Amino acid sequence: MRAQQTILAAIEQNLKVAELPPLGWYDVLLELSRAKDGRLRPYEIEQRTLLAQHNLSRLLDRMDKAGLVQREVFTEDGRGRWVIITDAGRAMQARMWSVYAPALQRHLGDKLDDAQADQLAELLVALTQKS
Repeated sequence: MRAQQTILAAIEQNLKVAELPPLGWYDVLLELSRAKDGRLRPYEIEQRTLLAQHNLSRLLDRMDKAGLVQREVFTEDGRGRWVIITDAGRAMQARMWSVYAPALQRHLGDKLDDAQADQLAELLVALTQKS
């Protein structure tokens, strides 16, 4: 847990220095960009990320205000909404990745040799397949 917190804090700092949004924004944009037609329901975003519903709702409000996502009525159920990534959201995801990827390498990848990195990757895959 300490290693995770240390690495995430360092990455968050790199994003902040680059005047980019926090890592949670990237997670939402990534999941939306992976989704069919770039759209998901809020509960689907919640399932695919580590964000709690109350935090996600506020985050989506900020992302909508920033023009990175938009909300659209779910036609099958007027109470529901789609969250859709915008072109600006796709551009922001790319900008964030240009900082995030090297930060991951610097704060994690550079600290492991190839065998350790392979072992860590195998362990993480095994853990995700068991849950």
